[in-house]
Amino acid sequence: MTDRTDTAKPQAVVVVERLYRARVEDLWALWTTKDGFESWWGPESFRVEVHALEAREGGKLEYDMIADTPEAIAAMKKMGHPVSHYTRGTYAQFRPHTHLALVHVIDFISGTQPYESLIEVDFKRVGDRARMVVTLHPHLDPHWTRMSAEGFGSQLTKLDKRFGWTAAGD
Repeated sequence: MTDRTDTAKPQAVVVVERLYRARVEDLWALWTTKDGFESWWGPESFRVEVHALEAREGGKLEYDMIADTPEAIAAMKKMGHPVSHYTRGTYAQFRPHTHLALVHVIDFISGTQPYESLIEVDFKRVGDRARMVVTLHPHLDPHWTRMSAEGFGSQLTKLDKRFGWTAAGD
C-alpha cells in the first residue's frame, strides 16, 4: 500500500473547543504529566505508554501508541501497520496553565519523508469550569489531516466522559 501525499492545496487548521467541569490545573496535568497523558491520550481502542515526558519548553515527549482491543489490533494488522508505534515529539511552547504547543514527528506514512505536526492548546478558567481550545495544524496530505482530526476527536471522548462538557457558549 502506498500513501499519497498532496501538498498542492492549502488546508485549514482544525479547532476543537471544550468547556469542562474541571479546573485548568487538572486539564493542564493531562498534557504535562506521565500519569495524566497515559490516562487519555490516543483514540478509543488505543493507549499509550510514556517513556519520556519533560514538561518544559524544549522538553521531549516519547511514547508508544498501542492498539489495545482485539478489534483495533485486527484493523492495524489488516492495514499492514504495526500494533504499536514509537512516537516522539517536543514541547515547542510552554506557558504553564495557559498555553502549550506540541510538535510530533510523523514518520509512519509509507512513501513520505518524516515531517513535523503541530498541536497548540490554550487553557482558560471560565467561572467554575475550564476552557480548552486545541488547534490541530494540517498535515502534508488532507487524508492525514482528516485522520488526525478524527483520532483526536475520538480521544477527546475520554475527557468528555471524565469531566462532562458543554458547548463553549453554554
